[in-house]
Amino acid sequence: MARKIGPSERWSEGDDQVTDEQPPESPTTEESLQQWREAERTAAVARRGRVASATAAAAAQEAAEAAIATAEAAKAALASATLAEASAQKTATAAKLSVMSANADDADAASESAMADVDEVQARSRYKDATDRAAKRVERDSR
Repeated sequence: MARKIGPSERWSEGDDQVTDEQPPESPTTEESLQQWREAERTAAVARRGRVASATAAAAAQEAAEAAIATAEAAKAALASATLAEASAQKTATAAKLSVMSANADDADAASESAMADVDEVQARSRYKDATDRAAKRVERDSR
C-alpha cells in the first residue's frame, strides 16, 4: 500500500525511497538569469524546429501535388500516345492503299504506253505501205 509523503519528506527517484531532505534553496539571480537564457535558447530552437517542420510539411504537400500533376500528365501522355498510335496505323493503311493504287495506275499506264507503241508501229507500217504504193503508182504512171 502507498504511503503519503509529508511536507519535509521528498521522493528520491534514484533509489525509490522517501527521504527527510529539505527542498533546495531558491536559485540566485545569476542562476535564475542563466536558467532563463537556457530556456530562451531552448524555446528559440523549438521555434526554429517548428518553422522547419512547417516548411517541410508545406514542401511535402507541394511535392505530393506535383506528383499527382505528373501522374495526370503521364496518363494524358499515354492517352495521346495511344491516339497517335491509332492514327499512325490508319495513316500506314492509307499509305499502303495509296501505294497499291499507284502501282495499279503505273501498270495501267505501262500497258497503255505499250499499246500506243504497238499502234505507232502499225501506223508507221501502214504509212510505209502507203508511200510504197504511191511510189509504185508514180513509177508505173511515168512509164
